[in-house]
Amino acid sequence: MILIADENGLYGSWFMGQKYDRLGFEDLEIAEQSSSILSEAQAWLDAYFAGQEPDFCPPLSPQGSPFQQRVWQELVKIPAGSTMTYGQLAELLACKSAQAIGGAVGKNPLSIFIPCHRVLGSQGQLTGYAGGLERKVWLLEHEGLSLDDKSRVVLRKKND
Repeated sequence: MILIADENGLYGSWFMGQKYDRLGFEDLEIAEQSSSILSEAQAWLDAYFAGQEPDFCPPLSPQGSPFQQRVWQELVKIPAGSTMTYGQLAELLACKSAQAIGGAVGKNPLSIFIPCHRVLGSQGQLTGYAGGLERKVWLLEHEGLSLDDKSRVVLRKKND
């Protein structure tokens, strides 16, 4: 993964080669160096990938429009092992377009930290994921969800 931060917060986390990789940061000279924010982000990711639910999070500083910010703030509220549809998000945000919600979700600059992988199509089916559908499947299964034979998420833990 690629992480971008400064002393104020984490601006981006992307899978290598994902769609919108470093969007908004393409023209900046980025130096590889350590920082307390990056260390905290790495510790958070290590805990998440170890199957733990981290009880801490680095300061997040996603850059986007006010509408995108509203959508991303709702995504953070979806707990691990749970999902929401684009339509449910649209209703929650009083937005008439699930497609507009999808556009904001797709441009989320903080993969995993802002859990856009937990957003599904109207029938619980997998839809696009900037990091790739295979990663979305892995992340959902990592959080204990299962898929049925039509690639729809079954909202129960694997061990239930």
